[in-house]
Amino acid sequence: MRKARAKKLPLAPDPRFSDTLVSRFVNNLMWQGKKGASLTIFYDAIDKVSKQTSDNGYEVWRKALANVTPGVEVRSRRIGGATFQIPTEVRPDRKTSLSIKWLIRFARERNGRSMADKLANEIVAASKGEGGAFKKKEDTHRMAEANKAFAHFRV
Repeated sequence: MRKARAKKLPLAPDPRFSDTLVSRFVNNLMWQGKKGASLTIFYDAIDKVSKQTSDNGYEVWRKALANVTPGVEVRSRRIGGATFQIPTEVRPDRKTSLSIKWLIRFARERNGRSMADKLANEIVAASKGEGGAFKKKEDTHRMAEANKAFAHFRV
């Protein structure tokens, strides 16, 4: 690398929960710069989660995010003409990024009327340890476990 690593810009907390993690989630949810729309979708989803679980929706969302956060992943590495899937630990920043992206992706793929409904259903499912995002985490961990024999190739 020629230059210094780029500085991370500080992220402003969201207005309702004053949490930067919510801002990060909303920024990933956003399409075409429509931050207001994605904030509305997120807050509606949190309210629907509160109604469904009769629990604090924000806390359920935090639990869901924690449940889909991966600990290990596999990375491809070419050694002597063969490509190996090498299990590696996930950096803390990447852990949150992956969990946010998986939650949003599997919410978008769900069936439902609105994005808020789909997101609420995925959040509830993930908090219970089910749903697409949780399955993705389990598959990632299973893949890493299966390739544990190649861990000594780690860089």
